[in-house]
Amino acid sequence: MRDYINFYINGEWVVPAGRERLDVINPANEQVAGQISLGNAADVDSAVQAASEAFQSFSQTTRQERLDLLNAICAEYKKRSADIAAAITEEMGAPKWLSESNQAASGYLHFKSAIKVLEEFDFEFQQDTALIHKEPIGVCGFITPWNWPVNQIGCKLAPALATGCTVVWKPSEVAPFSAYLLMQVLHDAGVPKGVVNMVNGDGPTVGSAISKHPDIHMVSFTGSTRAGIAVAQDAAPGIKRVTQELGGKSANIILDDLSEAAFAKAVAGGVKTMCVNSGQNCNAPSRMFVPKKRLAEAEQIVAKTMQKITVGAPEDDNTFAGPVVSKLQWDRIQNLIQQGIEEGAQVLTGGLGKPEGLDVGYYVKPTAFTAVSNDMNIARNEIFGPVLCLIAYDSDDEAIQMANDNDYGLSGYVSGADQDRVNKVAGQLRAGMIHLNGAQMDRTAPFGGYKHSGNGRERGPQGFEEFLETKALLGTG
Repeated sequence: MRDYINFYINGEWVVPAGRERLDVINPANEQVAGQISLGNAADVDSAVQAASEAFQSFSQTTRQERLDLLNAICAEYKKRSADIAAAITEEMGAPKWLSESNQAASGYLHFKSAIKVLEEFDFEFQQDTALIHKEPIGVCGFITPWNWPVNQIGCKLAPALATGCTVVWKPSEVAPFSAYLLMQVLHDAGVPKGVVNMVNGDGPTVGSAISKHPDIHMVSFTGSTRAGIAVAQDAAPGIKRVTQELGGKSANIILDDLSEAAFAKAVAGGVKTMCVNSGQNCNAPSRMFVPKKRLAEAEQIVAKTMQKITVGAPEDDNTFAGPVVSKLQWDRIQNLIQQGIEEGAQVLTGGLGKPEGLDVGYYVKPTAFTAVSNDMNIARNEIFGPVLCLIAYDSDDEAIQMANDNDYGLSGYVSGADQDRVNKVAGQLRAGMIHLNGAQMDRTAPFGGYKHSGNGRERGPQGFEEFLETKALLGTG
């Protein structure tokens, strides 16, 4: 039982202003795993005051001082990586293998990536007669989600520290354990007091207080599009910068020129990628577009691949997909599966209810629909579970048109034998990151979306830019 009731403000763990508590549920067994406190506006005020005071000195640190700090964080993170992985498994149900090799590792890798970018980043350069100076934007408010808890704070916090900003952070109240361990890492690494402050709470209270706060200069939010709209509305009166990584309904276009073996590999790979993290990924390839003449071939591969996916207890070494994060999330997925059935889509495999033998825990059957049209709710709405829509197309142009006919534009996937053709299709997709022929994530490449998937970019030098203001010193040339 984890009791994480204090907040981290101004370099120490402090008692919250309020006394409201929240039970944290382990989604694998539906039991209470711990408690956190729910903060309020007074807690946010204290955190912002600490961050504002710390900014005066931290913004003036040298590149080398910040490199030393990031290296110290990496050293401490490695010591606690196994503990962070175990916390992620407990709080949101990620299988042990995923928590260790991807979830916990991702936070560490974002700090390592920021070190590399910081070593080479130009904060000052001459442009004609002006000296262009990049300086930290100020106090940053971070609101992060439950599905990749340390990944999503890592890709915000690392560049913020690298550029000299200070931070007020609200982790997800659904999966808050790993956040506490990360704060311990930062404390042990010697992050100066007030530079990073953490306040737990819900979105309407603490999240809104962060977005509205007049002394916060930038807000970075990852979560649903609905919540992102609320963040932007709260931030608007303060004319503060807002960057958002929101929902997705990513298209996976598999072209018709692949050999039988390559086609099978591309389809099966898309299914597995869809089901990683129980489908709770904003960039999941949830719409698979296949040539109409190869639809039957694709259906067989999809069904066979999904039926081999092992759903089970996160601690089991044989488990590929664990539970989804909560009863609320489970209910939402079931409702959308039911909508798909009512709309006339055909369940190829999976369907309603829990997998056999998993009556306790928020487990979902890996589900694939065929006979899906691009205007169905299941093809337009983000399901955020292991649910795949199989959509047939006649031509490349039709596949591109349907892929772009969606409010979201976070990611995309294209597979084909002719690389020029693959590049041409990818170049026409309205999304921020396109994976070509199974390419994996690159943590130095900019990540972010078009349309309702958000604005701004995280990772790499483009991610640094979000935390910087630009000043021109005229007459220096």
